[in-house]
Amino acid sequence: MDTPLTVPDPADATELSCDVLVVGGGTAGTMAALTAAERGASVLLLEKAHVRHSGALAMGMDGVNNAVVPGRAEPDDYVAEITRANDGLVDQSTVRQTATRGFAMVRRLESYGVKFEKDEHGEYAVRQVHRSGSYVLPMPEGKDVKKVLYRQLRRREMRERIRIENRVMPVRVLTHPDDGRAVGVAGLHTRTGEFVLVRAGAVILATGACGRLGLPASGYLYGTYENPTNAGDGYAMAYHAGAALTGIECFQVNPLIKDYNGPACAYVTNPFGGYQVNRHGERFVESDYWSGQMMAEFAAELASDRGPVYLKLSHLPEETVGAVESILHTTERPTRGTFHAGRGHDYRTHDIEMHISEIGLCGGHSASGVRVDAHARTTVPRLYAAGDLASVPHNYMIGAFVFGDLAGEDAARYTAYEGELDRQQVLDAHDLVYRPLRNPAGPPQPQVEYKLRRFVNDYVAPPKTGAKLSLAVEAFDRMSGEIAGMGARTAHELMRCAEVSFIRDCAEMAARASLARTESRWGLYHERLDHPERDDAGWLHHLDLRKSPSGAMEFTARPVEPYLVPVPEFAPPGGPERHLGEVELVPVATAGPRDAAPAARPAAPPGKPEAEGATEVEGATEAASPRLLELLGLVEESPGLDVLGPYLEDADPAVRAAAVTALGETAPAGTGPALAARLRDASPRVRAAAAAALRELVEVLPAKPVLGDGLREALGVPDAAVRAAALDVLRALRLGDAPLYAAALGDAEVEVRAGAVRALVSVDAVAELARAAADPAREVRVAVARGLAAVRDPRPGPLAPLLDDADPLVGGAALAALAGTGCPPEYAARAAAALGAPAWQVRAGAATALRAAPSALAVPALAPVLADANADVRKAAVLSLLAHRDDPAAGAALAGAADDPDADVRAYAARAAHAIR
Repeated sequence: MDTPLTVPDPADATELSCDVLVVGGGTAGTMAALTAAERGASVLLLEKAHVRHSGALAMGMDGVNNAVVPGRAEPDDYVAEITRANDGLVDQSTVRQTATRGFAMVRRLESYGVKFEKDEHGEYAVRQVHRSGSYVLPMPEGKDVKKVLYRQLRRREMRERIRIENRVMPVRVLTHPDDGRAVGVAGLHTRTGEFVLVRAGAVILATGACGRLGLPASGYLYGTYENPTNAGDGYAMAYHAGAALTGIECFQVNPLIKDYNGPACAYVTNPFGGYQVNRHGERFVESDYWSGQMMAEFAAELASDRGPVYLKLSHLPEETVGAVESILHTTERPTRGTFHAGRGHDYRTHDIEMHISEIGLCGGHSASGVRVDAHARTTVPRLYAAGDLASVPHNYMIGAFVFGDLAGEDAARYTAYEGELDRQQVLDAHDLVYRPLRNPAGPPQPQVEYKLRRFVNDYVAPPKTGAKLSLAVEAFDRMSGEIAGMGARTAHELMRCAEVSFIRDCAEMAARASLARTESRWGLYHERLDHPERDDAGWLHHLDLRKSPSGAMEFTARPVEPYLVPVPEFAPPGGPERHLGEVELVPVATAGPRDAAPAARPAAPPGKPEAEGATEVEGATEAASPRLLELLGLVEESPGLDVLGPYLEDADPAVRAAAVTALGETAPAGTGPALAARLRDASPRVRAAAAAALRELVEVLPAKPVLGDGLREALGVPDAAVRAAALDVLRALRLGDAPLYAAALGDAEVEVRAGAVRALVSVDAVAELARAAADPAREVRVAVARGLAAVRDPRPGPLAPLLDDADPLVGGAALAALAGTGCPPEYAARAAAALGAPAWQVRAGAATALRAAPSALAVPALAPVLADANADVRKAAVLSLLAHRDDPAAGAALAGAADDPDADVRAYAARAAHAIR
């Protein structure tokens, strides 16, 4: 039970010291701490919750949105795409860091045990979701990434350099009074209420987005799209330390599931054939998926008579729906399946109604944040920012890791500050933390926060106007007094009260910045009804804000740095910075002049128309045994297999399962064979845990024969899930061979036989694959068709039996595979004939096949397909015609597709036409 607190004396503060102080234990913060420690710095990592479960990453991650994998994408193309998506307002030097260093980060994460999806040959399975490039890299075990990172932090050599202080929340960055450099922080312990002071040589802020800015439609304070613990802490701390922030008028707004504050994940389902559609089933998104323009189109469709808007999956075959469910209901948000089940909805019978999230600030998904350079340095010396807090547009998870790494590397140059801390700054921070204890009967935090964020929804959320934004500023000024008068009795309540002050600071920044930028830009992110046009001549500038010496919020229009990668659509004007000063509010005290009667409106011109709660203990059972409690206590010390071994053999399956989980977290020497042995455990729970751990650790397990032997034995276990997992790991570690995999083609379970097909592809066993073309299961035959195109030396011949398969999904997959094997004239003739098949899947596969056919045969056959009734067939035809762009007839056909009724087809046709020019 929480105990009422008393205000501590500032002189009794707990004092800590370090070379590098990292604030926030999420994605960027964890990487910053690891890198700084690897470079010899003593690191202190502060987390207001617990590092094991903190940050947005702990909520689950289904994939990487910006993996620039060599051979699949080019850094310059990625930089150009992000520049377009951000309407030209980009410091390309920062985006280029993610583009050029991101792949090395993927490999580093793999060395830790993070698993990225790969094909049968071990190549990264990058998918094209955005129309202009292939950057999406799925993460089959993305739900465990945070656990993997925590395991790295707890390695013995890291523990010697990284001190973790959980439940410590900084509220202010402390700076040196002479030169303004960051020298530490002041904050509180969120459980004991202690006042904490830290001296540091450098400070890295990695506190995540401001997810608790707007109020969700549910009205629930913590039901936000972003992690609700991210309340804008770092934005406020950087601002009060004197750092510049930029792009704060560029909000994050996302599509989400109606009544469920989780992502709708259209980008996840798109490679599977899912689409955003209106109620008539029409695809309507014209823009690419990166930009706020897409959200503007989404909002317009939602508000029209064509709404509601849906994520359409009901047209997909059963095995595809099952694959989508396995991603969305486990990796991304485990509660999602429960939500749909509670409504009696199923992806097979109900498309998913979509809506729009509340607004937030997030550099990782839009462009707002603390201004940083290409080394994560802010404008305050020795203060760094990384992750969603930093202003690196569309940086996502890989960018957060990259900039955490950059910050840790640069900050490691500095040693601990040993001087005195500025007394006034310390006292101001102390007052911010403990003033609610002086007024325990004051308004409670939930009440004040609800009111504050309702004002954000009423006056700041787009579409924006100068009048509404001015009312917002007045409301936030007025609420400063209410926030100062909030009451609290416990340390937890003190934490929440401080968060409200951060939210208020962010809300004022968002309102004033939106007032200052007198144009519309970034689609829905900054739509000004009173300034509806984009003004590149006057506003192709970053809008920086900072705290003036007098304490006012002032603005500067900063020219965009010359592009490293030219983007023809934008020409930054350059020139000097424009100091704008404080923003001027629109008069809103009265509706029009006080001394004039209301006037008629002028005629329009013609033609215008939950609170932080207890987390479930891993491995807990209904009646936890003493052995289980002993084991959980050992995990923090990263025990070796000699210590964990007795628990793996315990009579209680709950203890054995917990020991397997511990192995997955700590991965000591000998982990692989020990886990393989548990695949034969009598308990389904233990077997499932061992299978999950092996899949999670597959990138870091040594591929030794003893592990291979254990996995081969597991292929005889009656549990089909175990057999499938053993096959997957054997394939990934190259510990199996063609005869072993071919034997698995006779397994009774479809899941295992499909895994065997993937394994055979990995060893290029074409003859064995071809024999599987007669498998009774459709999904296995589809896998065979795709696999025959994925071997290292593909040939069309083995596909012949599948081209005439009675199942349209199999026939379509076999035809599409010809694009990878080659489509010589005799097969091109079969594909051309299949363009008239009744099943659209077959027609789409046939159109895809002709991508690899001779142009003289392909182009005449494809041109009429641009009139096909099915949009997916027309899209396949457009993409195939692009492969024949040297043929003049292909260009003529694509020009006609520019007026296609389907938005997706139009977009691909436009890009194809551009490529031909």
